[in-house]
Amino acid sequence: MKSSIAVVADVDTVTGFKLGGIKEGYVVETPEEAETTLRNLIKEQISIIITTEKIGDELRDVIEGFTKSSALPMIIEIPDKSGPSERAVDPMRDLIKRVIGVEMVK
Repeated sequence: MKSSIAVVADVDTVTGFKLGGIKEGYVVETPEEAETTLRNLIKEQISIIITTEKIGDELRDVIEGFTKSSALPMIIEIPDKSGPSERAVDPMRDLIKRVIGVEMVK
């Protein structure tokens, strides 16, 4: 597994991460582009993939398929420029519970 980080998101999010030093950034505009890019990054064995909550919501089944079978790559969902999404289940909380075995309490 390569020890690298990639960002799959809208142009503003990717630009922000590139300015912060992340070298691998992929601008996607549709869920289909996002899914294809995620699958390619997983084949390349990227360690951490950062995406937006919007993309995460659109590709929930695909992302869960990747993350339930292996700890890597970690797919981390962040808010985009419009702010956090309202969700019934927090994927980050589920990721932490799965990785360290402890449920975080608000």
